[in-house]
Amino acid sequence: MPSVYIKTYGCQMNERDSEAVAASFIRRGYALARSEAVADVVLLNTCSVRDQAERKAVGKMRTLAAEVRRHRPHVLLGFLGCMAQSRGEELVRDVPGVRLVLGTQKFHRAGELVDELLAGRRKTICEVGEEAGSEREIRDHVLNLAGEPRSVTAFVSIMQGCNQHCTFCIVPHTRGRERSRSIAEIVEECRGLVARGVREITLLGQIVTSYGRREIGERDGLSAFVQLLEAVNAVEGLERIRFTSPHPKGYGDDLIAAYGSISKLCTSAHIPVQSGSDRVLRAMHRGYTRERFLEIVRKLRAVRPDVGLSTDLIVGFPGETEADFEETLGLAREAAFDAAFVFKYSPRRQTAAAEMDGQLPKEVIEARHARLLDLINEIATDRYAALVGRKVEVLVEGPSRRNPERLEGRTSCNKIVVFDGAPQQVGAVVPLRIGRASNVTLYGDPVSHLDEN
Repeated sequence: MPSVYIKTYGCQMNERDSEAVAASFIRRGYALARSEAVADVVLLNTCSVRDQAERKAVGKMRTLAAEVRRHRPHVLLGFLGCMAQSRGEELVRDVPGVRLVLGTQKFHRAGELVDELLAGRRKTICEVGEEAGSEREIRDHVLNLAGEPRSVTAFVSIMQGCNQHCTFCIVPHTRGRERSRSIAEIVEECRGLVARGVREITLLGQIVTSYGRREIGERDGLSAFVQLLEAVNAVEGLERIRFTSPHPKGYGDDLIAAYGSISKLCTSAHIPVQSGSDRVLRAMHRGYTRERFLEIVRKLRAVRPDVGLSTDLIVGFPGETEADFEETLGLAREAAFDAAFVFKYSPRRQTAAAEMDGQLPKEVIEARHARLLDLINEIATDRYAALVGRKVEVLVEGPSRRNPERLEGRTSCNKIVVFDGAPQQVGAVVPLRIGRASNVTLYGDPVSHLDEN
């Protein structure tokens, strides 16, 4: 059978989708190629959130198409995912050599449609329509392939779509409206992963805290999402639960309390704030204020003082003034984020912000991005340095990405720790004492029985 290579751009949702597509190909007898250079089928799973991601994917495909035309004309090329959903037939028309364009509700049909193309039954295929029940199809995993490290972490998709319609974001157009899976189905998937050696699960959704609002609803004062967390917490053999990405509006008192009551829920929270200016937040259609966000931070730290807090921030939103930007700098200082993804605003078609007055010059956006990034790194350096000398518990994930002779894992508060250890420790939770720190990594030493405090 042919081999397939899938290159992924963008978020964890895209990573999870690619994994499920790969699993569907394996079921049909395909091999997974190690690189695009030896694959019979090359698929790019694309992102539309940033302009740069789209340009990278299109540029990559044009390069691939030129190479294939010259040397490997039998190779099948295709786009999957958000950009495929957004652009559809335009990609077949404008990128010569592309024969498959598959939208976000059609991932589970990738193997079947590639079969048709390879058999010559169809020349090109573009499918970007809605499909009822597609949220239940992203459930298969590719774990522990021969020659690869044991997988001790896994993503589980719990819902698809987004109803928020932030003015800068194209996701509601590319992913559709919110659709949630059942708690029982998700728990069953988690049990299956644990049986295969997974010890940490990350629950995924475009706005994960919106899970089940219509399908399940509130019960005994608990949102559907917290009900799900409790159900997953009961899975035997599972060590840790994470989730991403939430929305500040989803951080009700029940979810904040869950950080103190749900034993396997990690002490980390990635809560995208986007801006520290109430005026900009209103223009973004975010639905909360600066003070409400800081209130969530205070409440979380009251329940778990050791919580690791990260966020997303956008600089250069249309109409953002220097005063607005200073508000964002001030919020970053007050919230004292452990980490932040800082993005330069870029107009996206099919979004309201692209049509707004006050689009900022590139040089202004670049300068603000650099200033905010410097501040975030300064705060993170202090936050990481404060852990030097502390004892932490780390779930060992495998060899360090920079030095395979060492091991790497994460603390509950989502900080990477590199240390000297043995391969049999992969999958275990081990105590370490932090010896030194950078602004993105901790370095630890094993804790002996005589040094446990």
